[in-house]
Amino acid sequence: MENKKTSQKTKKGGKDRKHHSTLDELGAQVEKIAVKTAESIKKVIDKAMVARNTVLTIRVNDESNEKLRMLVDVGLFKSRSESAAFLIQEGIKSQEELFAKISTKLKKIDKIKDELKDIVSEEIKTEKTP
Repeated sequence: MENKKTSQKTKKGGKDRKHHSTLDELGAQVEKIAVKTAESIKKVIDKAMVARNTVLTIRVNDESNEKLRMLVDVGLFKSRSESAAFLIQEGIKSQEELFAKISTKLKKIDKIKDELKDIVSEEIKTEKTP
């Protein structure tokens, strides 16, 4: 009877060890993925931060300030300024279609302004000529 109980405990212990081993392997894989993801994010952030050359002073609300601070606290950025610059750049990228439309309209506006300047210049010239 004791041998039967010992045998059952051994089988159960083997299953527990196998289960524990599988969880350890899964945990290790998740950790590797997390590290690679963090490294990828860091590379994107570093690339985005290289081209910054304009100083801009802004005011943000408390919630935005807290979110910027969170990005610093987790180590993604060195400062709230870097956090804000990254988020602004990503926001602009996500609205690329909108900015393309705005750019097209601004070009049309510039063309109309140039035409108006030409009209006014011609009118002024004709008034001066007797």
